[in-house]
Amino acid sequence: MTELASQSQLRGSLFRWALVTVPATVLLGVLSGRLSNSGYGNPWFDALQKPDIMPPGWVFGAAWTLLYVLMGLAAAVVLNARGANGRPLAIALFIAQFVANLAWSPLFFAAHQVSLALWLILLILVLAVATTAAFGRVRAIAAWLMVPYLAWLCFASLLNWQIDRLNPDAETLVRGSPKAQIAL
Repeated sequence: MTELASQSQLRGSLFRWALVTVPATVLLGVLSGRLSNSGYGNPWFDALQKPDIMPPGWVFGAAWTLLYVLMGLAAAVVLNARGANGRPLAIALFIAQFVANLAWSPLFFAAHQVSLALWLILLILVLAVATTAAFGRVRAIAAWLMVPYLAWLCFASLLNWQIDRLNPDAETLVRGSPKAQIAL
């Protein structure tokens, strides 16, 4: 059989990949956040000083849902590009950055390791840039689907840095107790 796949067969294959990668990416991202008690409503996080540029809580849920959908679509595009040069490396980089991404919430929100989380998010950013470049070599649309994620990672890195700077004692802040400093 020397026939190439038709456009409809290719679209069908991409659709099947997306049916797996998009829900899996969103589900794993949501689970990481939920199991870590991430965001507002976490007593430890609520006690931290926040930077002025900190958006309201609903923004994080909306942003991450959209970003995970786009990441899942980008992964589907690359997975669908059978035989493309650089595909195995692109997939490996995607998995590496995604695993690191899933580790950030437990490190920050559950373990209260704000400084280590800053280093981790910088690593995620480097891996995401490498992933985006590798995706671009496979399919340009996959790289473009990653661009909002890169922009958000830059913003999230800035937030993490500012929270670290504003809360030098974040790692020792007692869970559930309000932060109070009394000067005598």
